[in-house]
Amino acid sequence: MNPQPQPPAAAQEDEPTPQALRKQYEAGATVADLVATSGLSYGTVLNRLRQARTVMRTSWQTRRLREDPQARRNLATRLRTLYDKHGATLTDLAAAGAGTRRAARCLLIEAGGTPRTTQQTLRMRSAADAPARMKLAVSLRVKYEAGASVPELAEECHYSVTTVYRLLRLAKTRMRPPHRHGPTPHRRRRS
Repeated sequence: MNPQPQPPAAAQEDEPTPQALRKQYEAGATVADLVATSGLSYGTVLNRLRQARTVMRTSWQTRRLREDPQARRNLATRLRTLYDKHGATLTDLAAAGAGTRRAARCLLIEAGGTPRTTQQTLRMRSAADAPARMKLAVSLRVKYEAGASVPELAEECHYSVTTVYRLLRLAKTRMRPPHRHGPTPHRRRRS
């Protein structure tokens, strides 16, 4: 006698959710491990992982993760330091060993970090560059007050004229009256 098939609703209750599969995968399980434990097909497991927006690992990343779980914690801590103290972006963290921006974000959160918005990163970098920018502005002010023109300063330091004006304003430079930098025009006399 053949067993009666289970209704579809009962079968779905036992199946793991995409989030549960993602959690197991990010803890170090491979797709093959998830297939074996869940009873789902390989393709279904992959589809559910993608549905949960899981960042997939390469085989060497899985081997490294399994060889030394402490290495993952060390990497996460190092990436958080770069992110919090040095103003690195998720792209910088991906290049520093995380692999992708999404993996960098996951490692950062694992280490207790909080991802910043783009505006927060720009403000942080601007604050870090402020002393060097002020030093440049003061040196341009000294040269300007000694008689150098704004176009000459722009050419000397390889900045645009607009940037040089901004830096001079930052250093609270008293600007000379505007004048033409070309040859003096000749006026025609009326006869």
